[in-house]
Amino acid sequence: MVLIATAFAIAMLGTTLPTPLYPLYERTFGFGELITTVVFAAYAVGVIAALLMFGHWSDQLGRRPMLQVGLVLSGLSAVVFLLAGSLGWLFVGRVLSGLSAGIFTGTATATIVDLAPEEGKSQASLIAAAVNMGGLGAGPLLAGVLAQYAPQPLALCFLVDLILVALAVLGVYIVDEPVRRTGTVRLRPQKISVPSEIRGVFTRAAVAGFAGFAVMGLFTAVSPAFLGTVLHDTSHAVTGAVVLSVFLASTIGQSLSMVLGERRALTLGCAGLIGGMILVGASLLVRSLAVLIVGAVIAGLGQGMSFRAGLGAVTRASPPDKRGEITSTYFVMLYVGIAIPVIGEGVAAAALGLTVSGVVFAALVAILAATVLLLLRRAQPPSG
Repeated sequence: MVLIATAFAIAMLGTTLPTPLYPLYERTFGFGELITTVVFAAYAVGVIAALLMFGHWSDQLGRRPMLQVGLVLSGLSAVVFLLAGSLGWLFVGRVLSGLSAGIFTGTATATIVDLAPEEGKSQASLIAAAVNMGGLGAGPLLAGVLAQYAPQPLALCFLVDLILVALAVLGVYIVDEPVRRTGTVRLRPQKISVPSEIRGVFTRAAVAGFAGFAVMGLFTAVSPAFLGTVLHDTSHAVTGAVVLSVFLASTIGQSLSMVLGERRALTLGCAGLIGGMILVGASLLVRSLAVLIVGAVIAGLGQGMSFRAGLGAVTRASPPDKRGEITSTYFVMLYVGIAIPVIGEGVAAAALGLTVSGVVFAALVAILAATVLLLLRRAQPPSG
């Protein structure tokens, strides 16, 4: 279980390594903030493709083969970034990274649950979520520190990543396969569906999740520009630390949601998104790094609570024979949320400037979260 969790963290770490390096790529290849957001969004395309095409293959082929495929794709992504000689290479690297994450997230979570002792299975999914977010947050910090204080800022972090991926491959190899392969293998794309009887629950969860993942996309794609251009802090290490704070706060928020219960966690999570986005928008107006960090932490807490509560509500309300399809639909919505709003932010930044576009983005996320609060007020509270 520890070996799989470590491999999970390493795979997720690789997906966010480019975050503090985007300003360097912009100068090296001569593109602007809009292209940066499109490069970032290519990752979401890879994740969605993997979720739809390979989401349940590990149930039939086994966990280890799919984990190995995910790690190979992660390693290929690092190689592409190491060899990158033009903008096109960045798109390829991000799509490969997204495919790796899309395969790894569901498979590694299922494997951790499979390997957990019976008395610990109820906590296994929370452990997997914490490992996921921890790895995502560690990537920008590792790349930022190495880019700031070590040579070869566009290469060294990916060399380190390749070493970590090789160790992860070895770790996965020595773990026993927890799933028996089925006699008849039927590998089909995952269906997308939401039955009419749960659309109210799904809509509230999806809108909250969309808003929360838009926040994560904002910090992983655009925070280097905010820090460097608006707040005049060009330290790659600081960028990495700010992004890490969001993911750590999300992990804490997910843990809190388990204690609070779904409805209360969704309510408090949306309130956290509203408050955090107000502070993020204000930080750009007053040019304060401290206010930005506080806003990032509050928004991260809100994202974690609302995401975990929304996922729990959707899975609980779904018919057992449709649960996989509905959960996949939910995650597709989240990754659309991590991509499309960020591209919109890039378009707005090109037209209006980073400060105005950032404030507008924060306001729109807050409005989405407030919409969920209104929907919750209109909905009947769950029995019991």
